[in-house]
Amino acid sequence: MSGERSFTILELAQRVGGVAQGDVSLVVRGLNRIEDAGEGDLTFVASDQYAKFLPESEASCVLVRSAHASDVKAPSSIVVDDPYRAFILVMQAFHPEQPMPQGVRAPTATIDPSAEIDPTASIGPGCVIGAQCRVAKNVQLVANVVLYPNTHIGADSVLHANVTCYSSTIIGERFIAHAGVVIGSDGFGFLENADKSFVKIPHIGRVRIGDDVEIGANTTIDRAAVGETRIEDGVKLDNLIHIAHGVTIGAHTAIAAQTGISGSTSLGKRNRLAGQVGVVGHIQITDDVVIYAQSGVGKSVPQPGVYFGSPIKEHLTALRIEAAVRQLPTALQELRDLKRKVNEQDNS
Repeated sequence: MSGERSFTILELAQRVGGVAQGDVSLVVRGLNRIEDAGEGDLTFVASDQYAKFLPESEASCVLVRSAHASDVKAPSSIVVDDPYRAFILVMQAFHPEQPMPQGVRAPTATIDPSAEIDPTASIGPGCVIGAQCRVAKNVQLVANVVLYPNTHIGADSVLHANVTCYSSTIIGERFIAHAGVVIGSDGFGFLENADKSFVKIPHIGRVRIGDDVEIGANTTIDRAAVGETRIEDGVKLDNLIHIAHGVTIGAHTAIAAQTGISGSTSLGKRNRLAGQVGVVGHIQITDDVVIYAQSGVGKSVPQPGVYFGSPIKEHLTALRIEAAVRQLPTALQELRDLKRKVNEQDNS
């Protein structure tokens, strides 16, 4: 991962608060993982699993803990308490954010006269901003962003290409939505008739999103039928997630890709949901819950902890069940053999 920027080892050590060793005058021009790093690259080792690559690495510099410092064969190293966190700081130095020019208004943007847009906000090509919308300072609408009427976007937020916010969506500050996000579309709400046809249930609620929320590409968040769908402060959502109508996601919760949360369910604070988790509607999950990948949550989770399985069970219990299931073929064969021996004795 090469770039136009470069730093000496000493400059990077000062930036991350580490101790530079070896040739501190060397210049780093790129970043890479330890297996692929070459001359001019900086890499890192954060665990014993990757320390085996240290003797063979061709990197110019390695970020390491003191426990691995003696194994470094590279010309230089930087000793830190947390190499991964330090590597992120270095990444930020090499690849700083590149905002849109402040206050730009693309000629192809369509802005309703009643919309209130801060002079510092940037509106890219193809954007559509509806009536009574409010766009705060330093907001960036990159391209083809559509804000339905009465949408509010908080300061320092970035909406990437093709993001759509339906009417009355309220978004806090420092929000990031990646390409293709849809916020505020109608929920999956239909009344079934006696003849099995459907009548659409109106969705007159809205979506409210807090500060410091980031939403991955092509994730969808439905508006509530009445009231609000709420995403609280600091929530991080991966790509391809579906949040149904009337859901509440507690502060600082993180959810991985392809997870679906059904309507009117409430997730607590600091939850962690891995990929492809399915959650039924109208249940509550308390704070500080971790749910492993491909689990199914079919009822409320009142106790903090780590859960796995479909339906979910406490993690250690689920592992014991999995271990027992793997032994079933052997146990079944032993049972058949025992039954055969008993029958032979009875017939002798």
